[in-house]
Amino acid sequence: MGIAERKLRQKEEFRASILEAAWLQVLTDGWQSLSIRKIADAIEYSIPVIYNHFENKEAILLEFTKAGFQKLADALQKVKIQHKDPALQLEAIANAYWDFAFDHKEYYQLMFGLGIPACDRINQVAELKNMTTIMISSIQEAIAASTNKEADFFLKYHTYFSILHGLVSIQMIEKDGKPAEENRRILQDAISGFIKSLF
Repeated sequence: MGIAERKLRQKEEFRASILEAAWLQVLTDGWQSLSIRKIADAIEYSIPVIYNHFENKEAILLEFTKAGFQKLADALQKVKIQHKDPALQLEAIANAYWDFAFDHKEYYQLMFGLGIPACDRINQVAELKNMTTIMISSIQEAIAASTNKEADFFLKYHTYFSILHGLVSIQMIEKDGKPAEENRRILQDAISGFIKSLF
């Protein structure tokens, strides 16, 4: 291994150690407590060294946001491809979204901490766009198979996403931990009504 390759590997390893220390900080104290100073203390390096790898705290948060959206997109794609029927896809996607939110609560809170992301943010974060595309494609397929082929897929996407994000947010505010199974019935009822509205 050459000197340049070794330096690049060391840089990537150091960057990974910064993210690992940041993640442990988040798991212990929450997103609001995250600071460059605490990360530097945890990995026993000076603050300027951290800034050599990340411009600021927001850059670290962006890395976690991208990772969260990629994990969510992967989970949605995994369940989507298990079904050919768009209605079953939408139901499976809704359940996978719900599970992701409560299995990866820290990611979810960062990803959607300020509500539904604005359209310009969707275009800036490729991982978010990928997650959105998975949902929209199933909605478009459902509309294509329905008697209402003129339905506005983008409007329907916002309705679908609002149902998912709204129900998850309510549960996160009301309780700590994973919600009771009976609360999933609310999700099922809402998604069932949404799917019927497509056809």
